[in-house]
Amino acid sequence: MSHPSHLHVVGEVSPAEEEAETLNLVFAALADPVRREILDRLDGQDLLVSEVASHFDISLQAVSRHIQVLVRAGMVAQERTGRISRCRLDAGPIYGATVWLNRYSKYWQAQFDLLAVTLDEIEREKLTQAREVSGETPASSPGGRLKDNSPKTEE
Repeated sequence: MSHPSHLHVVGEVSPAEEEAETLNLVFAALADPVRREILDRLDGQDLLVSEVASHFDISLQAVSRHIQVLVRAGMVAQERTGRISRCRLDAGPIYGATVWLNRYSKYWQAQFDLLAVTLDEIEREKLTQAREVSGETPASSPGGRLKDNSPKTEE
């Protein structure tokens, strides 16, 4: 049964609310440097929790808690066989966060464009100053006409 978009059935989560909750979990998980390092370690390989933990100066239990945060955010898949737990990266939620962030790229892209223009202006000013110091004129600069160095005679 389909519901008009302005109606909300109690207990039913809308796709927009679900997306917002996923983003909240992803950004909260990425806020911690240990969890980001765990994701780096899992990039391209499946590891046992003990193998992940061996790279940190914190307890196995603490690493396991960090991994559970990543699992809840959907960024790590965990498979258990008895007491053995293997983890692998799932980049899907990170992609969703990237898409969300890219919606705001128009704001910082304008700043990059302004920076590029400013750097070009600075470079042109430096070239102009270097020519003035060396005694070059626009006519004697590369690409211009050659300067006449013949002796001048007074008439």
